[in-house]
Amino acid sequence: MSCLEPGITLHGRYTIIGLIGSGGMGAIYLADDNRLDGRRCAVKETRLLPGLSDQAAQAMRDQFHREASILARLDHPNLPKVSDYFSEGDRDYLVMDYVPGPDLRQMVADARREGRLLKEATVLAWMTQLCDALGYLHAQKPPVLHRDVKPANIKLTPEGRVKLVDFGLAKPLDPDDPKTLTSLHGVGSLPYTPLEQYVDEIGHTDPRSDLYSLGATLYHLLTGQEPPSAQTRFLNPGTLVPPRQVNPAISPEVETAILQAMALHPRERPASMEEWRAMLLGRSASAPPQVDVSSPVAPVPGWRAILRENLWLVGIALVLLALALALTFGGQ
Repeated sequence: MSCLEPGITLHGRYTIIGLIGSGGMGAIYLADDNRLDGRRCAVKETRLLPGLSDQAAQAMRDQFHREASILARLDHPNLPKVSDYFSEGDRDYLVMDYVPGPDLRQMVADARREGRLLKEATVLAWMTQLCDALGYLHAQKPPVLHRDVKPANIKLTPEGRVKLVDFGLAKPLDPDDPKTLTSLHGVGSLPYTPLEQYVDEIGHTDPRSDLYSLGATLYHLLTGQEPPSAQTRFLNPGTLVPPRQVNPAISPEVETAILQAMALHPRERPASMEEWRAMLLGRSASAPPQVDVSSPVAPVPGWRAILRENLWLVGIALVLLALALALTFGGQ
């Protein structure tokens, strides 16, 4: 994908200063806002997939404008403010606050070069802010899923605040139509992507999907190592090394919270960011829940209900089986 040259002005307003980063079908630029003197912003560019029919291209463009309008209404101190969106040619643009400072991937890499690991107390302070930001997104109506939480998408400002950036995969979630607004989005970054996001067309991503990514991010920050992908763990159980084996300074409560967030099945993860944050900070109840004997016992679901609930898992198994067969017999 060709990148914009410095000096080009978009939408009659945003003059490109330089490239911040690029990959796949998109890029992010630093730009001057010519209507607000002295303001610099980040402009995210996404290019339409090649080979689309006019009808499909228009559907994707309409989807981009629906999603961008939702992002523009968000207002949270740990999220960059989206201020504008527009399209030019075959490219869509999202304009947001430019967030200075390093990202957390750089922070981990710097620590490793110095032969150290990030301190748990420091990382937990960042996690508290990220839980606030994701809880805010999930509380929107409809809920907004970020879908690409990872260290590289978390910036640390000079004031010490973390901001969750890059809404490239964000999507509103319509529980009445689980396939709503999925076709424009990629899988995400594999070490941080939950298993259900591989087959998102089946419609099983929800706020617990962002929780998996946040737990994998915390694993990386405290161990200095990327966790194995959910796909690898699905094929080879036991490949996820418990974080305290890598970094004994991690507290047992934090290790438990990480492993709970990274459960392969979303049903086994905490139900919300608030619940997980309480577990992370050691405020969750240690005693098992009391059973109300006066309450009726829920019926055991039949095999049809179980199959419906785990359809996404069946889809992943079929995809992996097809891949294995192709690798085994493809050359014969």
